Amino acid sequence: MKIITQNKKAHFEYFIEQKFVAGIKLQGSEVKSIRAGKCSINEAYITFRNGEVFILNMHIAKFDASSIFNHEETRTRKLLLNRSEIDKLMGSQTRDGMTIIPLTVELHEGLIKVVIALAKGKKLFDKRETIKERDIKREQQQSLKGKIR
Repeated sequence: MKIITQNKKAHFEYFIEQKFVAGIKLQGSEVKSIRAGKCSINEAYITFRNGEVFILNMHIAKFDASSIFNHEETRTRKLLLNRSEIDKLMGSQTRDGMTIIPLTVELHEGLIKVVIALAKGKKLFDKRETIKERDIKREQQQSLKGKIR
């Protein structure tokens, strides 16, 4: 799988509980634009309508070589999941107060997939702990580099 774009703040803002891989319903110019790497999921979020899953605010830039039939950049797009996965996501969101966020957009055997996660928001002290762990890990890596030279 080739990662096209990822939500870098997701692991800092949320505890990731479970991941799901979903297909996404796209138009032709959107596929070409995504393959060129011109998409962003930083502001995107997942919602439910009539028992179906949709991704909102996913930005896909207009394809330059397209004609007048180009796509809208931040339109609502349908995600393709199994009924059991949709039921599990809906139940966890309503019952446990979890949220569903997109993590990455990937190219998998010619198909564009979105990895979404069932996540729980971090509190401020959890974020501070994450920063401490990241700093300690960085210092360890730098000290290892210093010993190798």
